[in-house]
Amino acid sequence: MLKSDNLVLHPQNKPFYITFPKLTATGTVNHAFTTRFGGVSKGMYSEMNMSFTNGDIKEDVLENYRRLCKAINIDINKVVLSHQTHTNNVRIITEKDIGKGIFKERDYNDVDGLITNLPGVALVTQYADCTPLLFCDPVKKVVATSHAGWRGTANEIGRITVEKMQSSFGCDPSNIVAAIGPSIGQCCYEVDDPVYIPLSKLTYLNKDKIFIKKANGKYMLNLWETNREILINAGIKKENIDVTDLCTNCHPDVFHSHRFTGGKRGNLGAIIALKE
Repeated sequence: MLKSDNLVLHPQNKPFYITFPKLTATGTVNHAFTTRFGGVSKGMYSEMNMSFTNGDIKEDVLENYRRLCKAINIDINKVVLSHQTHTNNVRIITEKDIGKGIFKERDYNDVDGLITNLPGVALVTQYADCTPLLFCDPVKKVVATSHAGWRGTANEIGRITVEKMQSSFGCDPSNIVAAIGPSIGQCCYEVDDPVYIPLSKLTYLNKDKIFIKKANGKYMLNLWETNREILINAGIKKENIDVTDLCTNCHPDVFHSHRFTGGKRGNLGAIIALKE
């Protein structure tokens, strides 16, 4: 049985999803992080796959979105998907973007983060070991979600998301509530110098917490702590951040994991929308 001390599990729901206590406590958002349970996808995508571009049947993925949106009171017609390529590019979502990636073609690419102040517009990013970041400013009524793999993390997509919330909507970082969702944990994430070196250039990080050096010269990387420190450095209060304690690679029965399956998998989804 999956258990978490930091996140709220909803196994009784169809689909089974996860929420973040601090985001829920704002009272201003509908949000979720998906698991593998409760969808209609088959084979290696089963059951709940949130990607239209990894080879799954389009109608099955669409039904997965219908079920998720119904479960968390989101209008599926107002969903917007990212176009992730491990960048630190963050896009402001406007009315003209509504439906892109799900009912309309995306006229953007290389977008790993989304921000909006439009009530009811649901932002979706996708995962299979990388780190989900979700944001809500309950004062200015702004939400965001950003995909932070090691490249996005090294390029501080979390900081860039916060700064874009500031510059575009006047958000005060001290008001922002953030969540770091399930992804591969330090228990399972072995990396080498091409990952270690760029992250080491972020001089404010606590390297002793983030890296455990192994006898083989490689490192066990803690992306949860890395992103937490990036968000704090960007001005978010540490008490305003929920941090996962669930590793996707440790629980491949519950989560899609790229590393565990060697890439033969579906995608999880992080979704957030301002309540209408």
